[in-house]
Amino acid sequence: MCILNESKIVFEATPTPSSSQHALAEILGAVGWDGRGADTPVFTGADPQLPTTFRVATAGAAVLGAVGLAADALWRLKTGRTQDISVDLRAAALAMRSNRHVRVGTTGFGAAWADISGLYRCADGRWVQLHCNYPWLAEGILEILGCNSDRAAVAAALGAWDTAAFEAAVAERNLCAFMVRGKDEWAAHPQGKAVAGLPLISIEKIGDAPVEPLPAGARPLSGIRALELVRVIAGPVCGRTLAEHGAQVMRIGRADRPDDDNLLRDTGHGKLAANLDLRDPGAAETLDTLIKQADVVTQGHRPGTLAGRGVAPERLAQLRPGIVFVSLSAWGHDGPWAHRRGFDSLAQCAMGIAAEHGGIDTPRHLPAQALDYVSGYLAAFGAMEALRRRATIGGSWMVRLSLAQSGHWIDSLGRTGGDGVKELAEPGHDDIKDLMETRDTAWGPMEHLKPAVGMSETPPRWDLPAAPLGTHPPVWPT
Repeated sequence: MCILNESKIVFEATPTPSSSQHALAEILGAVGWDGRGADTPVFTGADPQLPTTFRVATAGAAVLGAVGLAADALWRLKTGRTQDISVDLRAAALAMRSNRHVRVGTTGFGAAWADISGLYRCADGRWVQLHCNYPWLAEGILEILGCNSDRAAVAAALGAWDTAAFEAAVAERNLCAFMVRGKDEWAAHPQGKAVAGLPLISIEKIGDAPVEPLPAGARPLSGIRALELVRVIAGPVCGRTLAEHGAQVMRIGRADRPDDDNLLRDTGHGKLAANLDLRDPGAAETLDTLIKQADVVTQGHRPGTLAGRGVAPERLAQLRPGIVFVSLSAWGHDGPWAHRRGFDSLAQCAMGIAAEHGGIDTPRHLPAQALDYVSGYLAAFGAMEALRRRATIGGSWMVRLSLAQSGHWIDSLGRTGGDGVKELAEPGHDDIKDLMETRDTAWGPMEHLKPAVGMSETPPRWDLPAAPLGTHPPVWPT
């Protein structure tokens, strides 16, 4: 058992490197956790839960446990009481791919995958993955290749390219394609070295501000407002997690660049869903008003992308002293790829995960977008820990993490079983009905996974159903 006291983590017995307790201790150690609580969360179950030797359930349980501890720490500040926390590894594994378990009627969804997205062989025999799930990304890739939007045509065009040369050409256009590397190649790559030098997650003070007590309320994050400037999965999961512990969360999108409804159904629980085009006259003022009234701002774009729109950590700390700024990126804030676009599947390819899971000549993605979901839950943990610091010592804070940093950590947890594990049956809908709930949405009655963390006094829940972007105005309700 792992006991948390005011200043350190003490293990009553040495856990195995693969245990969720050990993984949780690494998360807490990365931020210098000094929160108070009772025992570590109770973890039940074990890997493997999904057809992979990577410890996806272990990682998921650890980050969910960290979220539970952070929520409990805030609850303790409010009430002086602590509560029991539990995480089941079966539920944690499914939480790492919750988009796959959303249903409207009898229709299941999951992440949409464009026809020309995916893995292709190049002239040198190496593989490259294209990410073309948004029209503006697909158009750029097709311009480079000089072909039509047809999978066979794309395959033929890439058959004339050297893999590294194509990756470089894509990078020049700020598009999304990466070659499949082995782990040794990634470790020797300048970006691999840069990521290896970063902590799993960092929480840094970025400005002075007075102590700001937590708002009153019946839940850990009651009265907290969180603004999302994010896309796809990791950033939205952060906000979804804050919402399930009582925060009022607003996601901001752009009408001319809509996000995938399939992903919104998964990550939109508990949120206001607004559109705001920062190119429009008056939009900057609207955004500033939202930020001044917020406690947390999460950005999920390339580092520095939003700085020209006024969303820079130093400016936010001046605009709203006491702000918690969460910055999620693909590749981390250091290294030659720091300003490159990226997605979970691309990171799995570039970092050697796909090569190990399927083979360098037959790369396969994990049966979960674990880098995305781990990063999203970690971001929520970091935001809550920063709010705890604001409430105890004051200050404005920045939380930084990336898909690549999460990928390194997942890799470090070791493996389970043998190759036979990869042949485990995928969980069917009927197998997980005990973990599902149904509510009315704009898309119709929707079935989806419940929150995965058990808390004895403040069980997580979402007060609002998921909704399409543009459903609500970009104004905080009074």
